[in-house]
Amino acid sequence: MVVNDQKFMNHALFLAKKGRFTTSPNPNVGCVIVSNGIIVGDGFHSKSGAPHAEIYALQKAGKKANGGTAYITLEPCSHYGKTPPCVNALINAGIRRVVVALKDPNPNVSGRGLVQLQKAGIEVVYGLLMDKAEQLNLGFLKRMRTGFPYVQLKLATSLDGKTALASGESKWITSLNSRKDVQKLRAQASAILTTSVTVLADNPILNVRWTDFPNKLKNIYPKNKIRQPIRIILDSKNQVNPEHLITQTNSPCWLIRPNPILQHWSNNVEQIVIPKYKKRINLIILMIQLAKRDINSILVESGPTLASALLKLDLIDELIIYISPKILGEKARELINIPELKKLKDAPKFKFINIKLLGPDLRVKLRPLRK
Repeated sequence: MVVNDQKFMNHALFLAKKGRFTTSPNPNVGCVIVSNGIIVGDGFHSKSGAPHAEIYALQKAGKKANGGTAYITLEPCSHYGKTPPCVNALINAGIRRVVVALKDPNPNVSGRGLVQLQKAGIEVVYGLLMDKAEQLNLGFLKRMRTGFPYVQLKLATSLDGKTALASGESKWITSLNSRKDVQKLRAQASAILTTSVTVLADNPILNVRWTDFPNKLKNIYPKNKIRQPIRIILDSKNQVNPEHLITQTNSPCWLIRPNPILQHWSNNVEQIVIPKYKKRINLIILMIQLAKRDINSILVESGPTLASALLKLDLIDELIIYISPKILGEKARELINIPELKKLKDAPKFKFINIKLLGPDLRVKLRPLRK
């Protein structure tokens, strides 16, 4: 490894992170071009259909790219998609060395880009800061590797593990600090998944409220640049109708139903047929179909029934719990409904990956311990 390789790759990773609210279904990618130890060009991928990070960096570098080193967080593409291959652009610019953090699992790329660079006589270094690069694209990488999206389950609870009073009152268990933090989760997700039960009870919109972004993010992402996630509603009994607010916005709304019904929907509403399994929408088939529709990541915002079903099927990749310092009492609604366990060893197990105070609340992020 050449001196300063990590420094320049860290800069590329920093740039890649800037695309996290806008790039879906594409991955977040950053690129830095260095000549004689000086950065002469850099860039990141901003959205699907826009030039890739390498192209922005090469445009900035111009002729200074000749003989230089490119630091790229994900293997450069070698195929024609919405844009021409970045591998060709790197070769034509005279790049002599390429440092890549992570191989692209996309079957259209998957190592071919690195091979083409080597065949052109370019030195290729692979694997630098790989773990950091993985964390930037958990959804994209999982979809490409497994055919399933990355699923985050968001829950809000009191200290005694309750989500609402017996009357159903739940606004607001958590503080404004936590609710603002959820806006960032929504903005990064490809889609938000909920149920008709939530829609009928709360009539939510489930969009990204840019006004709740911190000022630092507002300066980076003007309101018109934020990509609204697709709202996906499990509606096995065809109860959601055109009067519900979630169907009336400009961003897409997908109704998951065992059979579609004719109603006067706005253009943003699509009915998707998924069969039932034991009287409920088949969640495994649903996830496969959503991945085929380029959904990288899903944020689940629902009640305990869907949360429990996803946990039971081991479909949750990340659990995000906002804990309020309140106690709601024994008759309040439970956070998760899972069947009674006979043995402690059968309890689902998780590991803490992040704990953070948000005003008076505590946000805990966990991942399941899978065998």
